[in-house]
Amino acid sequence: MATEALRTPNSLTRPIYRPVNRTVERSFFAGMAILLCVVVVIGFTPTYFGAGMLHAPLPSPILHFHGAAFTLWMVLYLVQSALISARRVAWHRSLGTIAFCLPPIMIVLGLIAAIDAFRRGVRIGPLEPTVSLAIPLLGIVSFAIVIFAAWRARRRPDAHKRLILLATIGLTEAAFGRFPWSQIGFPPAAGAVTGLGVLVLLVLAYDLISLHRIHRSTLWAAPLIFAVGAFAVPIGMTSGWHSFAALLARTIYGPHI
Repeated sequence: MATEALRTPNSLTRPIYRPVNRTVERSFFAGMAILLCVVVVIGFTPTYFGAGMLHAPLPSPILHFHGAAFTLWMVLYLVQSALISARRVAWHRSLGTIAFCLPPIMIVLGLIAAIDAFRRGVRIGPLEPTVSLAIPLLGIVSFAIVIFAAWRARRRPDAHKRLILLATIGLTEAAFGRFPWSQIGFPPAAGAVTGLGVLVLLVLAYDLISLHRIHRSTLWAAPLIFAVGAFAVPIGMTSGWHSFAALLARTIYGPHI
């Protein structure tokens, strides 16, 4: 049994320690890593993993780099979680130094892929391209915010592990959106938000059970990740977003777009 520091209003300079069961903690975060990988594999098997990955017939070359980078992130996340479960903390830290070179690449590739899809007029379900653009673009922005906070908190394991988990949860919305929801009469967009919400609720429930409170990192990152997933489409339907998309198109592709 280990402890985790808590602070109360009457004890701002002296932390109060609540026992934290490290075995349960390692099991939870390792289990979540496995669950997220399963979600990604299920969601992307028809169009990516089951189609040959690098040999998959994707509509744009950039998507091959995009898919490879995000797949590598999921593999690294699973390996890092396994190292912590095996108590190989030194290995975890060494690999983490290398692993954190990947998010900037992911962010750039994600932005390029989103803009490329917008240029090609890609629709997500019945949504027009301008609205569809909001989903990946806002998702990448929220991932960048949370993953940067995770990097800053790398010397605070309690915050770091939660922020990494929540940032990765945000990435699963695309996989959830590819689940066969229509076969059960459920709209894919609603299914994606529901799946995202369930994962976020698992993190909140773990905090409440283990700490008897919501960890302060979870307190801001969880609502951000869920809100972006839930409100990207409504934001994409606003006149302000349409103006932004038009400006983006003119800036990148010229006035003929």
